[in-house]
Amino acid sequence: MTTLLNPADTAATETPARPVRWWRRRRASADPTPVWLTIVGVFVALYLVLPTLIVIPMSFSEASTFVFPPRGHSLWLYRNFFTNDRWLDSLRNSVIVAASAAAIATVVGTAAALGLHQLRGRRSARFLQSALMFPILTPSIVIATAVYISFLRWHLVGTFTGYVLAHAALATPFVLATVTSALGTFNPTYLRAAASLGASPWRSFLTVTLPLISRGVATGAVLAFVTSFDEVVIALFIRSPKFQTLPVQMYNSVTVEIDPTIAASSSLIVVTVSFIFLVALLSSARRNRSGSTRPRRSVVRRTR
Repeated sequence: MTTLLNPADTAATETPARPVRWWRRRRASADPTPVWLTIVGVFVALYLVLPTLIVIPMSFSEASTFVFPPRGHSLWLYRNFFTNDRWLDSLRNSVIVAASAAAIATVVGTAAALGLHQLRGRRSARFLQSALMFPILTPSIVIATAVYISFLRWHLVGTFTGYVLAHAALATPFVLATVTSALGTFNPTYLRAAASLGASPWRSFLTVTLPLISRGVATGAVLAFVTSFDEVVIALFIRSPKFQTLPVQMYNSVTVEIDPTIAASSSLIVVTVSFIFLVALLSSARRNRSGSTRPRRSVVRRTR
């Protein structure tokens, strides 16, 4: 015998669905990072930022030596930095050397990355790439010793050319790494399309390849500039009384004489480098939003 149930009784026996609370939804979509890993990350960040939190307040101290917490508040350290000829000359030398080394490293590293990209899949390409990354893997003291011995024979110790060549050799691997990474997503079909329309290899590079890898080239150039500007080991080996960079002057202000102006110079370097990287990140994000990494329209048109 079949018993018919009343729809009202069936609805009453069913359990009503509970509304999902907002905190449960948030907990379900949260990042599953362990708590201990977050704590370790916070401690590592504090360890890296702690020297900056000490140096920057010291740069506004009115004491004539290294004192923390700073005594009083004054700008005399910055005034001494911008009025002392030794600090200004070393700053100018560092900027000129870093810009020149970054330009050479950008051209050489980009050319090397393009050449290795054409040889991808071969053993020779892997060997050449490993050889070009050698300056990053080798300790700085070993490279500085080799550079000093070589530059003594070539009479480049203490010269502007010697600084630029040594720093360019150190910065080239950074450009090579960033451009190689950018070429990993490069589609060679664009080059074949440009060649079929009559574009020369040089024009194809300027209108197709370079716009597509511009972010990698720009990132490598920034890294090359910062690497050269911050280098101190090789600069100590090839320095001369007539030509020295800002890191060497900062080293002398601590070892040879107690000059607290190094706090002001360190603060300026931290702010400048942070500003450069911030501008690079903002420009990269703007390019991603605008889609400017697509090839130019001039590639699509048939060349005469």
